[in-house]
Amino acid sequence: MSGTYNGYDGGSEDGSLEGSEDGSVGGSAGGDERTFAALAPAQGRAFAQTWWGRAWLKALEDTALDGQQLKRGRRQAREGAVGAVSVRPGRITAVVQDRDGTAQRSDVLLQQLSEEEWDRFLDMAVDRAGHIAALLDREMPPHLVEDAVAAGVELLPGIGDLEPECGCEAWDHCPHSAALCYQMARLLDQDPFVLLLMRGRSERRLLDELQVRSVARAARTKEEPGDGTRDGGARSGEEAGVPAVAAFAARGHLPPLPAPPPLPPEPGQPPALDTEGAPPAGIDADALEFLAADAAARALRLLSEALLPGHEQQPEEPELTPAQDAVRLAATTSDQRLVARLASGSGRRPAELELAVRAWRYGGAAALAVLEDTWTPEPEVLARATAALDAAWEDGDRPRLRAGGGGRWTVAGTPAQVRYGRDGRWWPYRKERGRWAPAGPGGPDPAAALADALTEDALTEDMPTGE
Repeated sequence: MSGTYNGYDGGSEDGSLEGSEDGSVGGSAGGDERTFAALAPAQGRAFAQTWWGRAWLKALEDTALDGQQLKRGRRQAREGAVGAVSVRPGRITAVVQDRDGTAQRSDVLLQQLSEEEWDRFLDMAVDRAGHIAALLDREMPPHLVEDAVAAGVELLPGIGDLEPECGCEAWDHCPHSAALCYQMARLLDQDPFVLLLMRGRSERRLLDELQVRSVARAARTKEEPGDGTRDGGARSGEEAGVPAVAAFAARGHLPPLPAPPPLPPEPGQPPALDTEGAPPAGIDADALEFLAADAAARALRLLSEALLPGHEQQPEEPELTPAQDAVRLAATTSDQRLVARLASGSGRRPAELELAVRAWRYGGAAALAVLEDTWTPEPEVLARATAALDAAWEDGDRPRLRAGGGGRWTVAGTPAQVRYGRDGRWWPYRKERGRWAPAGPGGPDPAAALADALTEDALTEDMPTGE
């Protein structure tokens, strides 16, 4: 018989079955049919790797009367002669190519479970949520099949259950139907839900029905009075609600999330703590209001950043230490009483916190580290920094710099200094009242940093006596 035939609405004009190019699973509009693209030849490997895949092949081999036909079918499947496989309730279908180039449509039928049998299976699955969790992991544990059998439901086929229909008009399993069964074993290895589809339930429908039964059971448990419960609660030893596995199973069937709400124009107002009664001892109402307002402002900033395109690709900001966060907070307030508390709490004198706040305003935690942390650059880092200094000016124009250690260079005869930070940026500093103070933001150019430090006012000051 030639490879051209009519009457099958799931095939293409050339008699092949449609499948996705990458081998992924497709489906009909109703979700009760899945089409798998043709698999690559199975050279050097067994067709079934799982115990349930081997059980499928055992049903084939126990059913077929002619072992030679099975060998030919196995060879054709191994050579990649089986086209795309369509799986729907009660039937699998594929086009199988013979060596002479002719094609035969082959079907294998498996009886669907009755509605009563599905009821028993679903009740069993709701009672044993671990079974569905295993299926979601694309596993079929033996105890799932055993529990189904105990409920009077046969999931796996047995002898005589795989009924062939082939265009070659063979009355028993022919090489074409055998090749289709061998290919089906590979698909079952990948996804045991395919077997349940043949038995009459698609994955989506099965999970939806499980969710409905779980919710209904939880509602009944909550409503039933007595049995040692109060207010219609769950019986002793039972938990009301939906099993986690059912909720997880429904994750792919939920509607899409709504669009995020518009960004507020400004942070929300914190609650006012100025009441008629005095606060308890040790509670500073003004400080609490300040922290609440800061939390609202930070929340708005974080939300604004999270809504930006590509935010998920950005690295997370490192968490601030309490000492760093004290400086951040001090940089946001002009209340000197709060600033004094922050200075005391962070172990700084007021003048030290003032310099730290100035650094923070120039460059956040990186600028604060340049001010307060002492570090010794690695030799290769120091060499790169020195080379950058040498290249920043034309020959003869570079000011005379005196290295002070720790990535710091002072301009001889002036109260100006440039510092090299761990972040690879150069930071300007100026001597003020005997202390080095930040003089500007950091940048990649040491000459620009020194220009910020070498202001006209600075050049008139006395030369500093030390680093």
